[in-house]
Amino acid sequence: MKTLIVSLSLLCAIAGADAAAAAAKPVSAPPMVTVPTGQFTMGSTEPRIGDGSHNPAEQPPHLVRIQSFRLARYETTVGQFRQFVAATGYRTQDACWQFDRADGMARKDVKWDTPAHAPGEFHPVLCVTWDDANAYAAWLSNQTGRRFRLPSEAEWEYAARAGTTTRYPSGDDADGLCTYANMKDRRFKAALKQDYGLDMLATDCDDGAALTTVVGMYPANAFGLYDMIGNVAEWVADCEHPDYQGAPTDGTVWRGACEKENEYFITRGGSYASARTVLRSAARGHGGRTNASSLGEGFRIAEDIGACDEKCAANDADFDAALALAQKTERDRRLN
Repeated sequence: MKTLIVSLSLLCAIAGADAAAAAAKPVSAPPMVTVPTGQFTMGSTEPRIGDGSHNPAEQPPHLVRIQSFRLARYETTVGQFRQFVAATGYRTQDACWQFDRADGMARKDVKWDTPAHAPGEFHPVLCVTWDDANAYAAWLSNQTGRRFRLPSEAEWEYAARAGTTTRYPSGDDADGLCTYANMKDRRFKAALKQDYGLDMLATDCDDGAALTTVVGMYPANAFGLYDMIGNVAEWVADCEHPDYQGAPTDGTVWRGACEKENEYFITRGGSYASARTVLRSAARGHGGRTNASSLGEGFRIAEDIGACDEKCAANDADFDAALALAQKTERDRRLN
């Protein structure tokens, strides 16, 4: 028992040190990419995925015009969210959905900084709700004087496609997706079998990661954005509608006539636990507004176009240098 007590004390001390270090760092925005003005055909004629209960229809395809905006180059990381929590004392929910040996999945007393779901500062944050993501964006806006927010669903798809009209940003071929995304592959399948006794179908390929991984480990799309498919699905600002009937065509957030008012919001991009069909650029998911999940839901932030002083580039360089070290460590792990 003494060994257990020492171990738990050490873990608490480490967590406290991480929080103190996060609070002490100057607040800086994530590296952002300027997405150009343009237009695209949003949606597809694909049938609903599965029973459609968590995947609104992608029809009808419709032309959307997008004004230039900025989008985070990477998904919001554990370290970035930790700084927000340390600075504000923000409380997330104390329970989160995770895989479960008895029920397949269950709501457990874990949260965003539980080590199993936050294995590194440069992994994408999990177990965060739509409300949590908006709270982070509002705090960052207040701290930096810039205008951060969640992207609209139309902005997200336009940015993910990056000028492509194919099923995936990498083309129409699904067989090579493990090169481009952290997805439901054979490492995922083996991990779920070992840790939870779950025998799940998966694509017979190897993306190098079992669950989430360090952001930016796969090739960027043509706009310079990483992990737009896979790793974690990303909250967007739009509430859920069953299809695109009546959707705006100017790229703005769709918040009128929600299917279940202020209850369900759209997620995009699929995750480490997603099959190939969910990784398509047009694929839509949803989640409850207060639904925290480690099954693959996180977020990335957008920004309205505005002034950005020289500190932005300096902050980007600092983040990029630290991320490069985390990526090297992850690449070395994959070789061993």
